[in-house]
Amino acid sequence: MDTQSAALEVHERLLKTYGKPSQRDDRDPVAVLVSTILSQNTNDVNRDRAFRRLRERFPTWQAVRDADEEALKETVRTAGLANHKAPTIQRALRHIGAHQDQMSLDFLREQPVEEAKSWLTEIKGVGPKTAAIVLLFGLGMPAFPVDTHVHRVTQRLGLIGPKTSREQAHQVLESLLPEELYYPFHLNLIRHGREICTARQPRCPECPLRDICAYGKRQLQRDES
Repeated sequence: MDTQSAALEVHERLLKTYGKPSQRDDRDPVAVLVSTILSQNTNDVNRDRAFRRLRERFPTWQAVRDADEEALKETVRTAGLANHKAPTIQRALRHIGAHQDQMSLDFLREQPVEEAKSWLTEIKGVGPKTAAIVLLFGLGMPAFPVDTHVHRVTQRLGLIGPKTSREQAHQVLESLLPEELYYPFHLNLIRHGREICTARQPRCPECPLRDICAYGKRQLQRDES
Protein backbone atom coordinates (compact mmCIF):
# COMPACT_ATOMS: atom_id res chain seq x y z
CA MET A 1 0.00 0.00 0.00
CA ASP A 2 1.47 3.39 -0.98
CA THR A 3 1.55 6.23 1.53
CA GLN A 4 -1.42 8.12 0.06
CA SER A 5 -3.58 4.99 0.11
CA ALA A 6 -2.43 4.29 3.66
CA ALA A 7 -3.39 7.81 4.76
CA LEU A 8 -6.87 7.40 3.27
CA GLU A 9 -7.26 4.01 4.94
CA VAL A 10 -6.24 5.51 8.30
CA HIS A 11 -8.75 8.32 7.79
CA GLU A 12 -11.59 5.90 7.05
CA ARG A 13 -10.84 3.73 10.07
CA LEU A 14 -10.62 6.73 12.39
CA LEU A 15 -13.97 7.95 11.06
CA LYS A 16 -15.51 4.56 11.90
CA THR A 17 -13.94 4.66 15.36
CA TYR A 18 -14.54 8.27 16.38
CA GLY A 19 -17.05 9.64 13.88
CA LYS A 20 -16.83 12.83 11.85
CA PRO A 21 -15.95 15.87 14.00
CA SER A 22 -18.41 18.74 13.75
CA GLN A 23 -17.01 21.89 12.22
CA ARG A 24 -17.65 25.39 13.56
CA ASP A 25 -17.84 28.29 11.14
CA ASP A 26 -18.36 31.10 13.65
CA ARG A 27 -14.94 31.33 15.28
CA ASP A 28 -13.09 34.64 15.38
CA PRO A 29 -9.69 34.00 13.75
CA VAL A 30 -8.00 36.56 16.01
CA ALA A 31 -9.34 34.67 19.04
CA VAL A 32 -8.03 31.43 17.53
CA LEU A 33 -4.60 33.02 17.09
CA VAL A 34 -4.45 34.30 20.67
CA SER A 35 -5.78 31.04 22.12
CA THR A 36 -3.24 29.03 20.14
CA ILE A 37 -0.37 31.17 21.41
CA LEU A 38 -1.63 30.58 24.94
CA SER A 39 -1.86 26.83 24.31
CA GLN A 40 1.86 26.38 23.68
CA ASN A 41 3.42 23.98 26.20
CA THR A 42 0.37 23.79 28.42
CA ASN A 43 -2.91 21.87 28.66
CA ASP A 44 -6.36 22.87 27.45
CA VAL A 45 -7.62 23.67 30.95
CA ASN A 46 -4.88 26.19 31.68
CA ARG A 47 -5.13 27.66 28.20
CA ASP A 48 -8.87 28.20 28.51
CA ARG A 49 -8.56 29.65 32.01
CA ALA A 50 -5.97 32.16 30.79
CA PHE A 51 -8.03 33.05 27.74
CA ARG A 52 -11.14 33.70 29.85
CA ARG A 53 -9.18 35.94 32.21
CA LEU A 54 -7.73 37.80 29.25
CA ARG A 55 -11.16 38.49 27.75
CA GLU A 56 -12.61 39.51 31.10
CA ARG A 57 -9.86 41.99 31.87
CA PHE A 58 -9.36 43.35 28.33
CA PRO A 59 -12.70 43.27 26.47
CA THR A 60 -11.33 44.24 23.03
CA TRP A 61 -8.31 43.12 21.05
CA GLN A 62 -7.20 46.74 20.87
CA ALA A 63 -7.18 46.79 24.69
CA VAL A 64 -5.03 43.65 24.75
CA ARG A 65 -2.64 45.17 22.18
CA ASP A 66 -2.26 48.40 24.16
CA ALA A 67 -2.19 46.84 27.64
CA ASP A 68 0.70 47.24 30.03
CA GLU A 69 2.90 44.25 29.31
CA GLU A 70 3.34 43.32 32.97
CA ALA A 71 -0.42 43.43 33.51
CA LEU A 72 -0.90 41.18 30.50
CA LYS A 73 1.72 38.73 31.75
CA GLU A 74 -0.04 38.49 35.09
CA THR A 75 -3.40 37.96 33.39
CA VAL A 76 -2.24 34.99 31.30
CA ARG A 77 0.15 33.50 33.84
CA THR A 78 -2.00 30.39 34.35
CA ALA A 79 -1.11 29.31 30.80
CA GLY A 80 2.59 29.25 31.70
CA LEU A 81 5.48 30.95 29.92
CA ALA A 82 3.75 34.30 30.41
CA ASN A 83 6.97 36.24 29.83
CA HIS A 84 7.05 34.80 26.31
CA LYS A 85 3.35 34.52 25.49
CA ALA A 86 2.22 38.03 26.50
CA PRO A 87 4.73 39.81 24.22
CA THR A 88 3.94 37.38 21.39
CA ILE A 89 0.22 38.13 21.66
CA GLN A 90 0.88 41.87 21.56
CA ARG A 91 3.28 41.52 18.61
CA ALA A 92 0.61 39.55 16.75
CA LEU A 93 -2.08 42.16 17.42
CA ARG A 94 0.25 44.99 16.41
CA HIS A 95 1.08 43.11 13.22
CA ILE A 96 -2.63 42.89 12.43
CA GLY A 97 -3.23 46.54 13.32
CA ALA A 98 -0.38 47.66 11.09
CA HIS A 99 -2.10 46.09 8.07
CA GLN A 100 -5.79 46.54 8.88
CA ASP A 101 -8.05 49.37 10.07
CA GLN A 102 -9.86 46.90 12.31
CA MET A 103 -8.55 44.02 14.40
CA SER A 104 -9.48 41.26 11.95
CA LEU A 105 -7.84 38.46 9.98
CA ASP A 106 -10.72 38.01 7.55
CA PHE A 107 -8.65 39.55 4.75
CA LEU A 108 -6.48 36.42 4.71
CA ARG A 109 -9.39 34.49 3.17
CA GLU A 110 -8.72 36.37 -0.07
CA GLN A 111 -5.09 35.28 -0.21
CA PRO A 112 -3.60 32.01 -1.46
CA VAL A 113 -2.98 29.65 1.45
CA GLU A 114 0.81 29.84 1.22
CA GLU A 115 0.74 33.64 1.25
CA ALA A 116 -1.58 33.62 4.26
CA LYS A 117 0.79 31.22 6.06
CA SER A 118 3.76 33.44 5.27
CA TRP A 119 1.93 36.52 6.54
CA LEU A 120 1.17 34.85 9.86
CA THR A 121 4.64 33.37 10.34
CA GLU A 122 6.18 36.81 9.88
CA ILE A 123 5.09 37.36 13.49
CA LYS A 124 7.89 36.41 15.86
CA GLY A 125 6.64 33.50 17.97
CA VAL A 126 4.09 32.27 15.41
CA GLY A 127 5.27 29.11 13.70
CA PRO A 128 3.81 26.76 11.09
CA LYS A 129 1.54 24.96 13.56
CA THR A 130 -0.03 28.12 14.93
CA ALA A 131 -0.48 29.53 11.42
CA ALA A 132 -2.11 26.31 10.21
CA ILE A 133 -4.49 26.25 13.19
CA VAL A 134 -5.60 29.83 12.49
CA LEU A 135 -6.15 29.05 8.82
CA LEU A 136 -7.99 25.77 9.35
CA PHE A 137 -10.06 26.54 12.46
CA GLY A 138 -10.39 30.31 12.26
CA LEU A 139 -10.69 30.89 8.53
CA GLY A 140 -11.79 27.55 7.10
CA MET A 141 -8.78 27.44 4.78
CA PRO A 142 -6.97 24.22 3.79
CA ALA A 143 -4.00 23.83 6.12
CA PHE A 144 -2.91 20.84 8.18
CA PRO A 145 -1.66 21.61 11.71
CA VAL A 146 0.85 19.21 13.20
CA ASP A 147 0.99 19.08 16.98
CA THR A 148 2.77 16.55 19.18
CA HIS A 149 -0.06 13.98 18.88
CA VAL A 150 -0.35 14.23 15.10
CA HIS A 151 3.43 14.03 14.71
CA ARG A 152 3.74 10.98 16.96
CA VAL A 153 0.82 9.03 15.48
CA THR A 154 1.67 9.69 11.82
CA GLN A 155 5.31 8.81 12.46
CA ARG A 156 4.38 5.52 14.10
CA LEU A 157 2.06 4.75 11.21
CA GLY A 158 4.80 5.50 8.68
CA LEU A 159 2.87 8.33 7.01
CA ILE A 160 5.88 10.54 7.65
CA GLY A 161 9.51 9.48 7.93
CA PRO A 162 11.25 8.77 11.26
CA LYS A 163 13.37 11.91 10.90
CA THR A 164 10.61 14.20 9.60
CA SER A 165 10.30 17.23 11.89
CA ARG A 166 7.00 18.77 12.88
CA GLU A 167 7.71 21.71 10.58
CA GLN A 168 8.37 19.38 7.63
CA ALA A 169 5.36 17.21 8.47
CA HIS A 170 2.87 19.98 7.65
CA GLN A 171 3.63 19.86 3.93
CA VAL A 172 4.09 16.09 3.83
CA LEU A 173 0.66 15.42 5.34
CA GLU A 174 -1.03 18.08 3.23
CA SER A 175 0.24 16.27 0.14
CA LEU A 176 -1.29 12.94 1.20
CA LEU A 177 -4.96 13.89 1.51
CA PRO A 178 -7.61 15.94 -0.29
CA GLU A 179 -8.06 19.35 1.32
CA GLU A 180 -11.60 18.57 2.46
CA LEU A 181 -10.25 15.81 4.73
CA TYR A 182 -7.74 17.97 6.60
CA TYR A 183 -10.20 19.00 9.32
CA PRO A 184 -11.62 15.59 10.31
CA PHE A 185 -8.30 13.78 9.86
CA HIS A 186 -6.43 16.28 12.03
CA LEU A 187 -8.96 16.13 14.88
CA ASN A 188 -9.33 12.36 14.80
CA LEU A 189 -5.54 11.92 14.85
CA ILE A 190 -5.39 14.09 17.97
CA ARG A 191 -8.15 12.10 19.62
CA HIS A 192 -6.44 8.85 18.70
CA GLY A 193 -3.15 10.13 20.09
CA ARG A 194 -4.80 11.07 23.38
CA GLU A 195 -6.92 7.96 23.84
CA ILE A 196 -5.06 5.06 22.20
CA CYS A 197 -1.70 5.96 20.65
CA THR A 198 -0.37 7.72 23.73
CA ALA A 199 3.26 8.75 24.10
CA ARG A 200 3.84 6.27 26.90
CA GLN A 201 2.24 2.84 27.03
CA PRO A 202 0.17 3.04 23.82
CA ARG A 203 -2.82 0.71 23.85
CA CYS A 204 -1.83 -1.19 20.71
CA PRO A 205 -4.04 -4.27 21.32
CA GLU A 206 -7.12 -2.00 21.21
CA CYS A 207 -6.00 0.05 18.20
CA PRO A 208 -8.13 -0.10 15.04
CA LEU A 209 -4.95 0.58 13.02
CA ARG A 210 -2.76 -2.12 14.54
CA ASP A 211 -2.61 -4.28 11.39
CA ILE A 212 -1.34 -1.40 9.23
CA CYS A 213 0.99 0.15 11.80
CA ALA A 214 4.61 -1.02 11.84
CA TYR A 215 5.14 0.39 15.32
CA GLY A 216 2.02 -1.36 16.62
CA LYS A 217 3.06 -4.67 15.11
CA ARG A 218 6.46 -4.42 16.79
CA GLN A 219 4.86 -3.61 20.13
CA LEU A 220 2.46 -6.55 19.92
CA GLN A 221 5.26 -8.94 18.93
CA ARG A 222 7.34 -7.69 21.85
CA ASP A 223 4.44 -8.22 24.25
CA GLU A 224 3.89 -11.75 22.99
CA SER A 225 7.56 -12.79 23.24
